[in-house]
Amino acid sequence: MPVDMTPARFDELVGEALDEVPPELARAMDNVAVFVEPRHPEESGLLGLYEGIALTERNSDYGGVLPDRITIYRDAILDICETEDDVIEEVAITVVHEIAHHFGIDDAKLHELGWG
Repeated sequence: MPVDMTPARFDELVGEALDEVPPELARAMDNVAVFVEPRHPEESGLLGLYEGIALTERNSDYGGVLPDRITIYRDAILDICETEDDVIEEVAITVVHEIAHHFGIDDAKLHELGWG
């Protein structure tokens, strides 16, 4: 059975996960915004999504673009968790996973590092 959690509490957990990002990495993040949505409209089981141009792919032509977007999907995460502690852990993993994409780290490397 999925965890029953208010959207506000889930948002708090995402904020707490972001606060745990080491300061040197947080300072290196550039032109990125984080959102929480109930569920991805096409892939209902997707936990998070990074959309944008990774830092490693930006060049001198980069400018005047909308911020990259990291979306964390609340209902998909709640669906796979049994306790609030599970949610806390899954939110942290998902936030780190999507931030890693912002830094140009692909899924294969993330799985190798245990953040898949």
